[in-house]
Amino acid sequence: MSEKRMFGGLAFLLRGKMTVGVIGKEMVVRIVGEKMEGILGMEGVRPMDFNKKPMKEFVFVSSEAMEHEEELSGWISLGIEHARRTLNL
Repeated sequence: MSEKRMFGGLAFLLRGKMTVGVIGKEMVVRIVGEKMEGILGMEGVRPMDFNKKPMKEFVFVSSEAMEHEEELSGWISLGIEHARRTLNL
């Protein structure tokens, strides 16, 4: 894993592919396409609308949606899943 400044925050990358990041008090998570609809239906989750335009396969997660360690771990796992799929790992 590596870190990189992106979107005015800090992103964590797996072999150069963004997994998750932090912008202000929100987490940014990359989500595989087929899971987006279900993820967007969750409380505390909204499309990432950087520059007022929704970004494909990116979501913002509020701090309330990751208060517990298990929730945070789940979001990180989703971001890693996206990177691994992109890298065919």
